[in-house]
Amino acid sequence: MPEGHSVHRLARQLDDVFAGEAVAVSSPQGRFSDGARLIDGATVVGAAAHGKQLFVEFDNSLVLRVHLGLYGAWEFGGDATFRGASSIGAPRRVGEREAYDDGAAERYAGPPEPVGQVRARLVSAHGWADLRGPSACVVATAQEAAAVRARLGPDPLGPGAPASGREEFTRRIRRSSTIVAAALMDQSVLAGVGNIYRAECLFRGAVSPWTRGVDLGGERAERLWDDVAVAMANGVRDGRIVTTCAGDRPPGGGARVRNEDAHYVYRRQGLPCRRCGTPVGLEALAGRKLYWCPGCQPGDGARR
Repeated sequence: MPEGHSVHRLARQLDDVFAGEAVAVSSPQGRFSDGARLIDGATVVGAAAHGKQLFVEFDNSLVLRVHLGLYGAWEFGGDATFRGASSIGAPRRVGEREAYDDGAAERYAGPPEPVGQVRARLVSAHGWADLRGPSACVVATAQEAAAVRARLGPDPLGPGAPASGREEFTRRIRRSSTIVAAALMDQSVLAGVGNIYRAECLFRGAVSPWTRGVDLGGERAERLWDDVAVAMANGVRDGRIVTTCAGDRPPGGGARVRNEDAHYVYRRQGLPCRRCGTPVGLEALAGRKLYWCPGCQPGDGARR
């Protein structure tokens, strides 16, 4: 599932290419036809993300709310004024590719025929965006969209972050009796974190995944929030998740960090920890894979 940094990149992308533009909205697949009719021809006011939820506001006071889920992805194309990532979405399907075909832009004469199951298509005078496979794609009132956001925890990439959400995150996680590995994936505690950021930031903070939220301590909770905010901001900047420090990577890797050197524990089960040499652990937790280093993250809480 795309993590929060990808959804913020999508919001910026949609804002850059559609804000202030009237758009034709359709549902080639047919499953979103009723919703598409409500916003077809309206002008995009702007797009924003909160955690893994994307909100596109229109000038008729309606909001397109999208959650990509496991398989959702957006694809973009258009003329030379429509600069966009070729696709941003579920890593299992497309990853996040930034290549832009200038030749196609010069030849642009309108959107191509839809390919596959396109849930929603947005078309402006300069380009198009296709949405496939989301877990949620609905048109909501401004009040309904605000209610969804109110149920979410603070977003480390939100307005004024990280300082604005630090206190609220600390309050929410420290009142939780669940272990921090579970609490970090609870979108009502912290919005936008997925499996990779969870594993990597707990490792970087030397926090045992089995520590209960109530036992975390205020200072450690604040440090964890700040590290998540830094890691996710780097993800927005780079278009990928790289959490290792240069000194913990093999020498001679080049300017671009290799995928196999990008993480400390994520998908490195059984391999030696980059810092202490202990084999990285793997365990199932609530249907997701939890990675951690038993040496660097010693158990300081009740293991469940």
